[in-house]
Amino acid sequence: MKFRILTGMTMLAMLLYPLSWADEVPQAVVKTKEMVVSANPLASEAGAEILRKGGTAADAMVAVQAVLGLVEPQSSGLGGGAFVVYYDARTGETTTIDAREKAPATATEDRFVGVDFGYAWQSGLSVGVPGTPRMMEYVHRKFGQKKWGQLFAAAEKLASKGFPMTEQTSAEVDMLLAFNPSCDLRLTFRDPAAFEYFAEHDGMGGCSAKAPGTIIKNPDYVKTLNTLAKHGADGFYYGEIAENIAAAVQGDLSIGGDMTVEDLADYDVVERPPVCFAYRGHNVCGMGPPSSGAIAVGQILGILENFDLGDLSPLDVETVHLFSQAGRLAFADRSLYVGDSDFVTVPVNGMLDKTYLAERAALIGDMDMGQASAGTPPGDFDPAAPDSTAKNSGTSHVSIVDRWGNALSMTTSIEGPFGNGVMVNGFLLNNQLTDFSFEPFDSNGIPVANRVQPGKRPRSSMSPTIVFDEQGDVEIVTGSPGGSRIIGYVAQSVMNMIDFGLDPQQAINVPHYMNRNGPTEIEMPIPGITLDYDSAAMAAALEDRGHNVEVSFQNSGLAIIQTRENHPRKRNNGQCNKRDKMVLVGGADLRRDGTASGK
Repeated sequence: MKFRILTGMTMLAMLLYPLSWADEVPQAVVKTKEMVVSANPLASEAGAEILRKGGTAADAMVAVQAVLGLVEPQSSGLGGGAFVVYYDARTGETTTIDAREKAPATATEDRFVGVDFGYAWQSGLSVGVPGTPRMMEYVHRKFGQKKWGQLFAAAEKLASKGFPMTEQTSAEVDMLLAFNPSCDLRLTFRDPAAFEYFAEHDGMGGCSAKAPGTIIKNPDYVKTLNTLAKHGADGFYYGEIAENIAAAVQGDLSIGGDMTVEDLADYDVVERPPVCFAYRGHNVCGMGPPSSGAIAVGQILGILENFDLGDLSPLDVETVHLFSQAGRLAFADRSLYVGDSDFVTVPVNGMLDKTYLAERAALIGDMDMGQASAGTPPGDFDPAAPDSTAKNSGTSHVSIVDRWGNALSMTTSIEGPFGNGVMVNGFLLNNQLTDFSFEPFDSNGIPVANRVQPGKRPRSSMSPTIVFDEQGDVEIVTGSPGGSRIIGYVAQSVMNMIDFGLDPQQAINVPHYMNRNGPTEIEMPIPGITLDYDSAAMAAALEDRGHNVEVSFQNSGLAIIQTRENHPRKRNNGQCNKRDKMVLVGGADLRRDGTASGK
């Protein structure tokens, strides 16, 4: 058994979660009309205000994203990308919007060969063409009804008048600064503008993050938002902002990249059909390639469907064992088959085929199976070598349901934390291209599905998800940040609610566990944040079943909304509007600064 409590995000967790937390865990929030759940209270309130003024889920998303990029800059922003799952109550249709970053037109397969990950991560090589501003405009044009320019008011006000730096942001700045040899020899926060914005010298040759609560103003961000409000996304992808992005990428103080203004002008989002699958009578829909999210979540749940969890609990050793084994099998397939489907053939339907998943489930016994091999799903796919890298990322998630029943699940990211660390026009650039495989071919010359190619979108783990009940109505809106752990967080949230009947907050409060085809990871309980349990006893019980266990803090950021009937459905000819009989139950993850707001 390994305890990882002294490095990386674990150091951050120790800073953020002192032992003086109250014993009571968070409780669900209940609203009757509309709800926004995000990772920051200012962002949630900005979205809730738009909903109160008659905006749709699409309108609220624009306001939330604009604020998140300001107050939670380590996780998402205008310089990054996103995936959106949207349910349109008027048409009954569900669609997905792919705003994943793209490699520049001159990117080659050997882009990262021989480059140390840390230097690649913090360089111009890692910056993909951003998709978030174009996504915001696209979703608003299709599903919004408020005036575009009005949706930036909250973010503009905060950026102009100032807002307090959060403990989360300050701690993550300090975490990254600690990786530098010294304050003068900086790789992280090497950009002078970013350093001045987030950090300060201590007068003794060192430096540290600005203290939590420090009032931050961002006049450059105000100008960028004004440009977006007046000129739409074209104001970002053409002209001064685009020129500044390209110049910053090419002139990076670490390693210069090759993004051009033409790359920015050529960017567009792609609307794709959702990837949906049945789970115990529910229809679960999410994002397909280039995300592995819906496929991997679907495989985990589809494998679990072959087991009766009815007599178990979320923290039963058998539950953890089965969930971890399903994760092993899903991640084995993910590493081999999933890439950008515009470039490689991904056997999506075959990977979610019930017969195939039953065959995979039959491989699970009482003992840990060890590293799983990929299966052979039905359908066509390209011969490929595996890419088993499992990177962490700076990501955020937003769930929204409006008064008309429209639902939005959006996971938004700059990779990070703090992307590649370079600030342009008040926002940070992403470093998403390090989500590509660094090795384009295996030793036999077989190509990796997730290799770098010009204009390609890197594989992602982001898993925005909407679950529908047996009548086809929205039941659960869920998603989380967390790098490749996102898949486990989201699958566990769905399992907790469907199999164990937990409400959204209860589902979030359950300590996490998963397996990404390596060690079985179980979460150290956090007083006042998660349910308490004996993690050492759990680890010992799993080790008795052959598991290699790691106990750690896990920095999820689940945002969940569940729709429930306020009273039993009337069964007569004069049924009232179902929306009048619904309540919205929200859960927000206090492992970060999650907040549910609404009316």
